[in-house]
Amino acid sequence: MDSNAVLSFVKNINSFLWGPVLLIALLGTGVLFTFKLKGIQITKLKTAMKQIFSKQEKETEEVGLSSFQSLATAIAAQVGTGYLAGVATAIASGGPGAIFWMWISAFFGMATIFAEAVLGQLFRKNDNGELVGGPAYYIRYGLKNKFLAGFFSVAIILALGFMGNMVQAN
Repeated sequence: MDSNAVLSFVKNINSFLWGPVLLIALLGTGVLFTFKLKGIQITKLKTAMKQIFSKQEKETEEVGLSSFQSLATAIAAQVGTGYLAGVATAIASGGPGAIFWMWISAFFGMATIFAEAVLGQLFRKNDNGELVGGPAYYIRYGLKNKFLAGFFSVAIILALGFMGNMVQAN
């Protein structure tokens, strides 16, 4: 297989994945969760701020992470090179109006992230005293689809283990 064929194959997959269908699906999911959860991004903002910045009991500090440490870890896991380079690319190609659409998608994305976190809590398991869970668990036990959970796990290993590092290496 020559390099032009590989490039054409990758371009076809890219145009399919990042076309209007995915944009509508992602934004639509965020809008749906926003309405179903009664605007959780706004209605629970005060509660979230209290939880993040509240004082932890001494016992919690010695054994686990504080609320703020958990938040910082979660944000660090989601914000990376793609977000930094993506914002710069969006502004360069779409102009300052791109910032408005990033705010809109971020607002509705908050409800999606909240739903993911809740699903992670609902379907977590206790494995020898350790709590384990995440998307593979709620796909397997929530959707009752072992194959899709396995496929997701392999895809995330490839994405995080190989593809994500390629962006940073370039």
